[in-house]
Amino acid sequence: MTDLIEVKTADLQGEALGWAVGKAEGLDVLLAPPQYGNPWRVFARYQATATEHTKRHNPWQDWALGGPLIEKNMVSLHCPQSTDDVWAGWVITDKGEFCQGGDSALIASCRSIVAAKLGDTVQVPKELTSG
Repeated sequence: MTDLIEVKTADLQGEALGWAVGKAEGLDVLLAPPQYGNPWRVFARYQATATEHTKRHNPWQDWALGGPLIEKNMVSLHCPQSTDDVWAGWVITDKGEFCQGGDSALIASCRSIVAAKLGDTVQVPKELTSG
């Protein structure tokens, strides 16, 4: 298993954000090593009774993945009000209200889901961070 490092939820981006969302959603996430010019990437393994497949897990940039998560987690969104503003996503649970910002609706939504389910800091594979 890869080494994990702690990252603030508000700082999650790219593949690290995908990993954290997968963990928050209870998915079996795994890493694909760099190949053919691609960096480390996150995939989710889906298992049924007789089948198993892996699929790219990038909800911070793919509406087909992130959109249903917004509905499932009842994320409220606030759009930027000026050019120097960001998107904001809120998830309200019995534990409280969790708000996170981001440069896009999907990023803000994903961060708010992670904050609500995993907290203000999360463990992600060190390969997925740039520092």
